[in-house]
Amino acid sequence: MTRTTASPAGTVEFEPEFIAALKTLFEEKIVFNQALGLKVVSVRPEGVVGRIDMQPSLVGHYAYNRIHGGVVSAGLDAMAGLAIMAAIGARHMDETPAQRMHRFSKLGTIDLRVDYLRPAIGEFFELRAEVLRLGSRVASTRMEFLGADGQLLSTGAGAYIVS
Repeated sequence: MTRTTASPAGTVEFEPEFIAALKTLFEEKIVFNQALGLKVVSVRPEGVVGRIDMQPSLVGHYAYNRIHGGVVSAGLDAMAGLAIMAAIGARHMDETPAQRMHRFSKLGTIDLRVDYLRPAIGEFFELRAEVLRLGSRVASTRMEFLGADGQLLSTGAGAYIVS
């Protein structure tokens, strides 16, 4: 069995079982992500993409059907965590997918900043996150919250404990 393959850019490709385990953890075991309707679209070592479909329980302003700012913040925070999981997974490709999954137990938010640039109104939203630096104890991230048309609605930056 080949554990990794190189993409054209030379980056590592995750095994299907690792991606499936991350999706299960993120979409099913983290129950709050279920409340948000947060789904994983893609997981790559260099960044992750997620999606939230608008639903009545996420409305923050009834007159405009605008998504609640807390949903934006929580979604960006969650996606940053997923991006860190992917970066940690990529760093330890010599381990089995199950061994890598055990490395995420101490992951937690230290600091989170969200800038709300435009009202978040739409049928669905795309969330993107990447790790700027993965240290031995702290990771730094950058996130984006986009509308269905690709327009940037909010940005985020966070620091996370990883050990």
